[in-house]
Amino acid sequence: MTAQNSATRPTPIAVQVGGRSAVQAGGRGGTGLALLGVVAFSLTFPATAWGLESFGPWSFVALRSVLAAVIAGGFLLAGRVPLPARKHWAGLAVVAGGVVVGFPLLTTLALRTSTTSHAAVVVGLLPLTTAALSALRTGTRPPRAFWAAAVAGALVVLAFTLAQSGGAPTAGDAYLFGALLVCAAGYTEGGRLARLMPGWQVIGWALVLCLPLALAGSVLGLAAEPVHPTWHGAAGLLWAAAGSTFLGLYVWYRGMAAIGAPRASQLQLAQPLLTLVWSVALLGEHLSPATPLAAGAVLVCITVTQRVK
Repeated sequence: MTAQNSATRPTPIAVQVGGRSAVQAGGRGGTGLALLGVVAFSLTFPATAWGLESFGPWSFVALRSVLAAVIAGGFLLAGRVPLPARKHWAGLAVVAGGVVVGFPLLTTLALRTSTTSHAAVVVGLLPLTTAALSALRTGTRPPRAFWAAAVAGALVVLAFTLAQSGGAPTAGDAYLFGALLVCAAGYTEGGRLARLMPGWQVIGWALVLCLPLALAGSVLGLAAEPVHPTWHGAAGLLWAAAGSTFLGLYVWYRGMAAIGAPRASQLQLAQPLLTLVWSVALLGEHLSPATPLAAGAVLVCITVTQRVK
C-alpha cells in the first residue's frame, strides 16, 4: 500500500518525456497504471491469507522478500541503474525496515487470527498515519481540518476494533497498529527519496538491501515451520512477492509520475473497499454490517485530509 503526504501540497514527480514532464504528458495511461497499482495492493491481504495455508508466517515473509528482491535486482541490472549515493542508504534502510520487513511481517502475523476484511479496515488508516508522520517529519503545520479528520478516522478504527474484539484489542490488532506505524515511516522516507530518484528504484534498492537478511530468514523459517504445499499457497506467495511487493509499487510510482501525486492519492481511497470485495470473492468471508460502514467512514476522513489546503 503507498500513501502520499496529505498534510502538504504534494509535488508531482517530474519525469521528462519528449521534452515535457510526465505530469504534463500524463493522462489515461498514467491513471490506468495507478489504478493497476491500487488493485495490486488491494490483493495483498487475500494473497497473504492464501500463503499462510502453506507456509508459516516467518518463512512466508522471508520467501516473499527473496523473490521480490530477485525480481527487483533483475530490473535494476537490466536498466544498468547505478548504486545509490552513500548518503541515501540510511533512508533506504528505513524504507526496507518499514515496507519490506516490518509491514509484511506484522500484517502476516495479524492475519493468523484476524480476517482480511478486519485488517483492511484497520490498515485503511495508513494514508492518514503516513500524512501525520510526514507532517511531523517535515515540520509542516496542516490546518485544523486535517487533524480533525485524522483524529476522527483514528477513532473510527479504534471503535471498530474494540467492537469486533469484544471491548479489548487483540494481539492481531496490536500487530496491525504496529504495521501502520512502521509502514508509515517507510512511506514517509520513501516519499522523500522519491524526489531524488525514481520511486521504483527506491523500493528496488530497499528490496536488494534486505536480500541477505531475507535469505537467512528463509533458511531458518523453512527449517522451523512446516510447509504444506497447495496451489493457494503457491499463488499467494507469488502474488505477494511479484504482484504486491514489486509490480504494484512499480506501476504505482510510474502512474503517480504521470498524473501527479494528488490525483493518484484520490485513486488509492478505493483500496480498502476493494480488499473487502476480494475477501468475500476469494476467501468467502462474511462481512459484519459494521465492516463496510467503518471502511466508508475511514474513506470519508481520508478524503477530507486530501482536500484541505
